[in-house]
Formats: sequence, C-alpha cells, structure tokens
Amino acid sequence: MRLLSFLSDIERAVRLEANAGEGEVWDSARIVNFPAGLARLTLVAKDPDGGMPQGTVLVQHFRLANGSFCLKASLSWLGAKNTSILAVYEIPTLNWKLEAGRIASAWLAGPPAESTIVLDAGMAPEALSSVAAG
Repeated sequence: MRLLSFLSDIERAVRLEANAGEGEVWDSARIVNFPAGLARLTLVAKDPDGGMPQGTVLVQHFRLANGSFCLKASLSWLGAKNTSILAVYEIPTLNWKLEAGRIASAWLAGPPAESTIVLDAGMAPEALSSVAAG
C-alpha cells in the first residue's frame, strides 16, 4: 500500500465525482510521513461561497495483530464538529481504487449528523475479531 498513491486516488475520485477538473474547484495539499504510516490530503475550495466542501482526509496505515494491514481514513470538514472514520481491511479481493472512491464519496457527502465509524463491508471475520481484541 502506497500512501501517496492512495491519497492521489482519493483526490482524483473526489474531483471525478464532483465533475471538477484539476485545479478548478479546490487547491490541494498532501503531506506524508512514511515511517509513521500517516498521510493527509487537504482540500480548500477556491470559492468559499461556492457550496463545495472543504476539509481533510487523514489516512493511517498500520499492521493488525493478526499480521494483516488496515487503513483508517478520518474525514473532517471545515467548520464541522463531527468527523467520520472509515476502515479498510486489506483482503485478497480488495480493490484500492474502489475504496478510494468510497472514501471520496463519503467526504463529498459532507459531515454526518454525529461522528461515525464505518467498517469495510467486505471485512474478513478474522480481521473483525482482531479489531475487537486489539
């Protein structure tokens, strides 16, 4: 899993879903700390009154107790108190592009009424037990 590539996939998916070309709606910035497994994508609307969301996607990549990998995406929006966290568990059938699209869709949908944590629907049962135990 390459954090910078995954952030690029998320940003590309946000722009595609919003039907916005490169640099048209948002200015973006990416910061990656490879040793810590952390990456952040910040999207700032060029027109603050344009109705498009602004905020960040913070991604953390780490190894679970059972040896598999997990990615946690924390979504936040400018001016919103609530956040949303999406978990992606690495399984043999995982499609990273689809997961980037799922995260992009959740970010574009805006902040939830209350903070939420969403687990990957395709999560393997052993991954779920390691999360519960961990």
